[in-house]
Amino acid sequence: MKLNILRLLIVALACVNAIVVITKAGAQKSSPAPRPFISMSSLGLPDTAQTPAAATATQEKTTEQVQKNIKVLNGLPQSQLIPVMNFFSASLGVRCNFCHVNNNGVWAFDSDEKPEKDRAREMITMVLNINKTAFKGGTEVSCYTCHRGSRNPVGQPPLPLPLPSPRPADGPSTAPGPQASPAPRPAMPSADDIMNKYVAAIGGQAAIDKVKTRVMKGNINTSSGLTLTYEIEQSTPDRAHEIFVSQRGTMERAVSGNLGWEKNPQGLRDITGQPLADLRMSLQLFRNLKLKEQYTSLRVGGRKEKIGERDVYVLTGTMPDKRRERLFFDSESGLLLRRVTYTETMIGIIPEQTDFEDYRDVDGVKLPFSVRLSSVDAGNPVSTRTFTEIKLNVPVDDSKFNKPPATKPNP
Repeated sequence: MKLNILRLLIVALACVNAIVVITKAGAQKSSPAPRPFISMSSLGLPDTAQTPAAATATQEKTTEQVQKNIKVLNGLPQSQLIPVMNFFSASLGVRCNFCHVNNNGVWAFDSDEKPEKDRAREMITMVLNINKTAFKGGTEVSCYTCHRGSRNPVGQPPLPLPLPSPRPADGPSTAPGPQASPAPRPAMPSADDIMNKYVAAIGGQAAIDKVKTRVMKGNINTSSGLTLTYEIEQSTPDRAHEIFVSQRGTMERAVSGNLGWEKNPQGLRDITGQPLADLRMSLQLFRNLKLKEQYTSLRVGGRKEKIGERDVYVLTGTMPDKRRERLFFDSESGLLLRRVTYTETMIGIIPEQTDFEDYRDVDGVKLPFSVRLSSVDAGNPVSTRTFTEIKLNVPVDDSKFNKPPATKPNP
């Protein structure tokens, strides 16, 4: 144990010292980077071209096969590139233009003009080597290990140090006498018990099985100050159409089986490969209604945890693509309060958290009318969907899932 702790301290100190030297040499003031017309990340939703994905889809190209001038992220699945860039930004508390060139709103991502980009490559190489040599190829060390949201990590403890608790005053012997055995920790329910309670809490399996369509309308409010109207229509099996409307314009996207598309004022494009698989999963009608069948294994935490004032049971689930999720259930009501997904990449584990609130009964099924998404996107770390209307088993126009004819993009 002591050897492992010593090794971790040595690795962390080496990481800190190297990063301090290099980041100070290339530090410069960073201003917010301009965003495109509308992006899924700016809406606080998974981007079809940016959704974190496990590198299991053999048809997916790697970053160096798609992008120019890739030198150290070789082998990274293309769908993980933007989440990894967001992870870098969040770890250092900077934006894209800290390393990348932007001239009057035009990005030159393949440019090596800024020295910070070379420093970033050195840091990535260092992190990869540390994990390879000290942690057998794991992802124990990442940018966030040392930076913690700051360009310049702290290499020494701040002074003054916190004062230790005062020692008890000298006096008569206070040697402890016989002590009672500690109370045994309360037994935790099984994963099946927690899942069964959740199914009962939202209305029961029979009510869930009756759901064939769902239409939800409401608003999305982002931490970047954008407000949109939002509508999604879902139908079995695996069909969904959603539309976002803001002052910037309108965006639509849809999935239907193995077909997917996205349309915005910039044009129409197909969604294929791993991005389509991820989108199909995230827009699934039964995404939060039929949980148990989504995991190859489920494990109960050893104790209760807290979300606010609520006691929660925590399940850790492993998905077929090896991604891990943690599910937080209210210990009293049984309702799902939080879902955290972890995507393992070559530079670290990227979390994404979804919180569910304001459950209401909709035709015998309890559904959350408030959904809050938290991610490592520094430009929009939190967004909230507030639904004003949810209807089940209403007619859905199947033509909405079909790909529309192409139109010329707006200038």
